[in-house]
Amino acid sequence: MSASTGIDGTARPQPKEQVPGGGLADICIRRPVLATMLNVLLIVVGWFAYRELGVEQIPNVELPIITVSTTLRGASPEEIETGITQPMEEIINTVEGIEELSSSSREGVSSITAQFFLERNRDLAAQDVRDKVNSILSRLPPGTEMPIVDKFEVDATPVFSVAVSSPRDLKELTFLVDRRLKENLETVQDVGAIQLIGSRVRAVQVAVDPDRLRQFGLDIGDVRRALMEQNVEIPGGRVQQSGREWVLRTLGRMATVASFERLIIADPGGQPIYLGQVAKITDDIEEPRTLSRLNGTNSITLVVRKQSGSNTVRLIDALMARMAELKSVLPPDVTLTVIRDQSRFIRRNLGEISFHLVLGMVLVALTVFAFMHDWRSTVIASIAIPTSIVATFALMRVMGYTINNSTMLALTFAVGVVIDDAIVVLENIY
Repeated sequence: MSASTGIDGTARPQPKEQVPGGGLADICIRRPVLATMLNVLLIVVGWFAYRELGVEQIPNVELPIITVSTTLRGASPEEIETGITQPMEEIINTVEGIEELSSSSREGVSSITAQFFLERNRDLAAQDVRDKVNSILSRLPPGTEMPIVDKFEVDATPVFSVAVSSPRDLKELTFLVDRRLKENLETVQDVGAIQLIGSRVRAVQVAVDPDRLRQFGLDIGDVRRALMEQNVEIPGGRVQQSGREWVLRTLGRMATVASFERLIIADPGGQPIYLGQVAKITDDIEEPRTLSRLNGTNSITLVVRKQSGSNTVRLIDALMARMAELKSVLPPDVTLTVIRDQSRFIRRNLGEISFHLVLGMVLVALTVFAFMHDWRSTVIASIAIPTSIVATFALMRVMGYTINNSTMLALTFAVGVVIDDAIVVLENIY
């Protein structure tokens, strides 16, 4: 502190010279323990966030693509085109912001895809399409099912498939797969849906003889009406008895071929006419619509779709562990073969990117030492790289990002930016 002499001859103290600073860098320089704890905090938070991040092959981008599926069973592609697809295309085309509109008509099914501009809100676009579709429901052919308006999901594709093969009959194998495999795998966390391909579901087939119907003066409508009215289970109400309330229901479902044969179609003049008199009834399967083969033999394939935003690798690991447990309850002649495992490609891709990420850190550290010739500065600048990357996982968790090819490549490219900033701050501190 310097002093000066005033008019009265007394010495007056001069103000102390102010040192610039006072920001975060100044605080960290003066308090190294605090700076160390801040870095440790960022690493810990980032590490716990990393464990909660989903692992994907590609990011889940919400593209503004809306699909409309409509079913009219038994209709030809020409009927679907003229009766459903064209009217719905005309009304959907009036929605604002459509970039491309395409459709396909096949037997019994109409599919329309509306692709909007990227700036269009997907939820609002889906609602607009749904409102337009609802406005022409009365113009659709009789028997048309309610159209399904859905949003296209990038991660809705199957992530895991397993083929189940056995020398057993496909109907019996379908029962085993449905009861012992499918129902158990559906309880695994993050499983969205499981679809069976090539299954054969039990069904009672009724082959009506038209000549026999004409002999009794009946038509196919009488058979249909009798099946709908008598092969049903309906609530029976409630009954009060001895201070207790009982819930009743009618067990009207027919489980055997003999029950169907004794079903009464009509009783003209008090003489009942049974279904077995006009039709051949067999315990068979539903009409096959899908086929699955493994090495040339018939099989059943379970196709697994995951929930949106979940961890694909963790889900497949859980499915593999559950299947290993279920093998003990399956017959020895049933074989499980994994034919699709998306986690293998994800692990391979992310492993390569992670290797290049670590290699980039090492090369950057060696480059810094080669130019600065100071181990202390090199260590300080090198620590900034993993600290920044691990801390980024916390922001990724908050923003809903996943670990995928795009985010890992972005972290790899960020290594150069981080080391540049670290060197600039280090030079400014000196």
